[in-house]
Amino acid sequence: MRAFIAIDLPQSVKDIVSRMQSRLKLSGADVSWVSPANMHLTLKFLGDIDEAAAIAVSEAIRDIAARNCDFTMQLGSIGAFPGVQSPRIIWVGLSKGHEQARAIAAQIESRIEKYGIGRETKPFASHITIGRVRSKKNIRQLTDGIGAADIRRDATAEEFKAGKITFFKSTLTPQGPVYEKLQETNLKTA
Repeated sequence: MRAFIAIDLPQSVKDIVSRMQSRLKLSGADVSWVSPANMHLTLKFLGDIDEAAAIAVSEAIRDIAARNCDFTMQLGSIGAFPGVQSPRIIWVGLSKGHEQARAIAAQIESRIEKYGIGRETKPFASHITIGRVRSKKNIRQLTDGIGAADIRRDATAEEFKAGKITFFKSTLTPQGPVYEKLQETNLKTA
């Protein structure tokens, strides 16, 4: 099965990010926008794993959650990978909670590597993917939108609690990915 580990987002945050997407859509750019229902902060993309690895990952998540406290996150800047002038992935980052998310992601990396799940080649960057650029159509309008003050202001509007680590199964369909929560594990209460 195809799977990943993430921090799910409260509906209020998904709503804010969805409004940001709506304004960016006005650019007419050729972007595959992430459905608000699918928005999350990925801690580790696992790829295709077998049943034995899934059981080991579940156990690792329980152990890591038991050692880490819940924490406050806040939306931060909006940007793009590899850069705003040549966007391929549009994202919203964090202004608060990045260090805690990175620490948990590092623990996940070191714990599950022994199950044959490869380490990330790039440094961890806390972000919520909101769109994937498909072509250069209206790219200038899109990059102008990413830099717009009203979108940046909305990105910093909401603090929220990261209280769980979620293990997701991802099924690819012609209509886009379908995510199923396999396990939600509470972090310790701070």
